[in-house]
Amino acid sequence: MPAPERLPAPGVSATGELEELLARGELTVVGRIREASNAVLLCTVAYGGRSADCVYKPVKGERPLWDFPDGNLAQREVAAYLVSEATGWGLVPPTVLRDGPYGEGMVQLWIGSGDDGDDGSGGGSVDAEPADAGSADEGSGDGSGLLALVEGEEAGEGWKPVALADVGEGRTALLVHADDPRLRRLAVLDAVINNGDRKGGHLLPAPDGRLYGIDHGVSFHREDKLRTLLWGWAGEPLTDEAREVLTALAARLADGEPLATRLAELITPVELAAVRARVADLLRTGVHPQPSGQWPAIPWPPV
Repeated sequence: MPAPERLPAPGVSATGELEELLARGELTVVGRIREASNAVLLCTVAYGGRSADCVYKPVKGERPLWDFPDGNLAQREVAAYLVSEATGWGLVPPTVLRDGPYGEGMVQLWIGSGDDGDDGSGGGSVDAEPADAGSADEGSGDGSGLLALVEGEEAGEGWKPVALADVGEGRTALLVHADDPRLRRLAVLDAVINNGDRKGGHLLPAPDGRLYGIDHGVSFHREDKLRTLLWGWAGEPLTDEAREVLTALAARLADGEPLATRLAELITPVELAAVRARVADLLRTGVHPQPSGQWPAIPWPPV
């Protein structure tokens, strides 16, 4: 029997084809990805002569959070993907909700970083042996080339300042991120979904030049929970492109629209109303949001 054909990243292959593969294919656990608080398993998925690498996060491997419903993070990951697709920016890898070896969970296409031959997601370490779903961990990289610490108080050309960081021995450095249109789009998406955990390791520059964001389980809370390293545009006017995208997104979030109907299956009615309110507020103010002061603005650890 011939080996399954390996599918490329979503920028090359049709997204619908990848969604079908992820949703209907046979999942085989290859190992675990270390260093995360929830169970994250590296798998292969094969269907109809096609195959790909993917990440599987079983619901039963989720650790309870004080401010989010138990067993609900996988649905939020899928909701983030749907909103990303609705913007047309394709910032979240294809993601589905399905049954797997350890029960229902989120399955997401594995995006290789292309650095030093790494074929993984964000530079995480992968165990050679499959792990129990309750003990697997996820690694995180550093958003290579997109984040930096610089001396002094000026970000420098091509960079946006975020905050001063303690680097030890009584020294501080300025945390900056690239003034990159891909990151700016991601900052808008994060504001819409209320991402509570945009770390450096969740930024995946792909070999084809695209940028992906991963780990969106801590999103869609009805209260302001935005925590991110992408504050560089805070208070600045939104781009014309962003305003056009948000206008179209507002229409797709209306009652009865397919996107709204699907999101209603994944998040609560109050949370869906909050998504609509955040989009409306972004359009009303016309600027990138600023830290509220009621919640830590920077995730910890930042990578």
